[in-house]
Amino acid sequence: MTITSSTFLQIENISKHYGDIQALKNVSFNIHKNEILGLIGPNGSGKTTLLEGLTGLMPVNSGKVYKHGSPLHPESRRNEIFYLPDGILPYGDMPVSIALEFFRNLYGTETKQMIKVISQLELDSVLHKKVKTLSKGYNRRYLLAVALMSSQPLLILDEPFDGLDLRQMIGVIHILQNVCSSGRSLLLSIHQLADAQRICHRFILLDEGRLLAQGTLHELRSQAGLSDGGLEEVFLALT
Repeated sequence: MTITSSTFLQIENISKHYGDIQALKNVSFNIHKNEILGLIGPNGSGKTTLLEGLTGLMPVNSGKVYKHGSPLHPESRRNEIFYLPDGILPYGDMPVSIALEFFRNLYGTETKQMIKVISQLELDSVLHKKVKTLSKGYNRRYLLAVALMSSQPLLILDEPFDGLDLRQMIGVIHILQNVCSSGRSLLLSIHQLADAQRICHRFILLDEGRLLAQGTLHELRSQAGLSDGGLEEVFLALT
């Protein structure tokens, strides 16, 4: 795989199987500096398995991750990658304010940065509430606040817009675009293809554990033999 000056991480030939079931098969791609990369695929395509293998949370059967051409071992990836999985509820019995203060101390984040994130995500009105009592939309914004206070150069978010209405989603898109322009790379696993098109610079298309295609929307159209159309049309054409 070609390495350029914009390449941050290289993921090469990641494979994972559970007995006779092949969850991932030789998946390779690059993550560039200061880009928003979308991970796209239907349920069961291997997206979560890929994210957990990439971050080192789950052992894979084969494949490696490189940073600037040097192997990045699983135990070292926590210094480069912050991963926010879907479906978690950290410190559910704590008030939101206390939970966020805990993560601020854990990460060594400045108080002014925490205050900025709380304001951006409009969490001020729920700071006194226990995390477990939050609505789905507020819970998502609480989790995003936890992620945005981290400092690793690569931020991986699984379904960052789940539970958000259109206005909230557009607001979060602007926040993530600013995070990217300030020097971080983002890898987003997004189920809704229209949402992915709104924010991502490039895309990785997965299906049944295989890498179907990767590139910008224009490049994906070319690979699919299409002159126009969105991600949905591209995905259907490739499968």
